[in-house]
Order: sequence, then C-alpha cells, then structure tokens
Amino acid sequence: MTALARRHFLAALCAAAAVHGRAHADASGLRVGLTPVFLDNQFAFLNDWRGYLHARLQRPVRFVQRGSYRDVIGLLQQGQLDFAWVCGYPFVRNARHMRLLAVPAYRGAPLYQSYLIVPAGDRRTESLADLRGKVFAYSDPDSNSGHLFTLHSLLRARESPASFFGRTFFTYGHRKVVDAVGVGLAQGGAVDGYVWDSLQLLHPEFTARTRIVERSPEFGFPPFVASAGVSSSAFGTMQSVLLGMGADPDGRALLRRLNLDGFVLGGPALYDGVRAMAQLVEGT
Repeated sequence: MTALARRHFLAALCAAAAVHGRAHADASGLRVGLTPVFLDNQFAFLNDWRGYLHARLQRPVRFVQRGSYRDVIGLLQQGQLDFAWVCGYPFVRNARHMRLLAVPAYRGAPLYQSYLIVPAGDRRTESLADLRGKVFAYSDPDSNSGHLFTLHSLLRARESPASFFGRTFFTYGHRKVVDAVGVGLAQGGAVDGYVWDSLQLLHPEFTARTRIVERSPEFGFPPFVASAGVSSSAFGTMQSVLLGMGADPDGRALLRRLNLDGFVLGGPALYDGVRAMAQLVEGT
C-alpha cells in the first residue's frame, strides 16, 4: 500500500470511528449534568424526573452528578454532557461553551438571592463587617451566591477577601454550608437563598439552627444550559419539555418537589449583575 493510500485508509477509518462514536452517544441518550451544590440527596426525585423526561423526549436520559461546578463545566467543554444545571457565575465565565436553555422561576420570577447566615445563637452579628477574623463557610469556588457575592461585597468595602476572615473553607454544597454554620463549624456562611428557603420547608430543623443576617440583591436564577455541540432539534425538544412542565400535572408535581414555579425563557442580560461582579473580582 502506498503512503497516499495509507493516508486515505486511515482518514476513512477515523471518519468511521467518529460516526460510530456519535451513534453510540445518541443510543446512550441525553446526558444531563448536576452537582450536589444544587441538588443533594435527591435520588428518588432524580429517578422520577429521569422517567418524566424520558417519556416526553422519547429518548433515554442519564443524570451525571459531579462534586463541583468546575467538574460539570469541564464535562460540557469536552462534549461529555448535552445539558447541565449550572450557576450564573460559571455561565458568564464560559458562555462560548454553552447555550442558555431555560431558567427556573422561583416565587414568580427567574431570580434568587444570596443569604449571609450565622448560628441562630449569635444575636450580635448584624452584617458581614461583624465577621472579621471569624471562620467562614463558602459553598463552591464557582458559585455566585455561595462565594462570588461575598468576595464582591468585601472588595466594595475596601476589604481584602484573602485576609478579612480568620479562616475560610468550601463545603461543596449549600445544604452543607447550612449544616456547618448550624453546628458551629463556621461562624458565618454564604448560601443560596432558594436552597435555604427550600430546606426551611423540608427540613426546618436544619435552618432553625441558623439566622439570616443579610440578603443580596436579586440575580438571575442558576440556569439550565446546553452544550455548544447539542443539535438544534435536541435543544428545541428539551427546551419545550422544560418550559411545558408547569402546564403538565406530572410536571407540576415534580416542580413542587423542587419548590419551583416552572421554567421560563431567559436571556444573557439576566446575568448582567453576576457578570459585573465577576469582572470586578477577577480584575483584582
């Protein structure tokens, strides 16, 4: 076989392998990324949601859970996920690798807040400024409500995030921030307000051990995104199913378990506040 013939043969072999890989991915269904930062200990719910999506998409759905937003974003960039539920901060930082699919609506709007919490027995702390030198719990390095907003608040107050607190640590879960503050492992923490509110409904014994000191302005709710490589048909079908959940009795039942009103369309401008904070924090 000549060198030219060998090159043509290898090119054809690679093309066939690529087609086989795409066919295998299609056969395995749609892959949806989640992190415990947002959904934690919800195996029964995820099973029911998987069945719901499978029935309406007419394709298998596989949830892929990872320990951090960074891990999920990495899988999206590598083409190993089709969709993911992420946070506004990694969304604005990695917009070229994903497309905004839908935004959850909470209490009538696609918005949420960051809460600054302290132990319930702490009646003296009135603001972030009172936590100087204390131990502080963040959720995830790429979380808006659980990290970015606090850094931004300190910088605006002309404080150094690196030296303001006595010690900081990441829990990699908003529920775990509530736990850490509630049992006294941390004297303050930054938590997703939606998660705190939902825990108050489902597990009031956890939130009762904490107290909300401050609430942030409202930001765009953590969005559902699609990988940049997802086909237009898969994008449109998944978007239609998510947007239609509120009008479907089975979908409404799942939404109630999530403590959400539904999913709505959103635009990049919804995350302008997060983008502005990221530019300030990352520019320092």
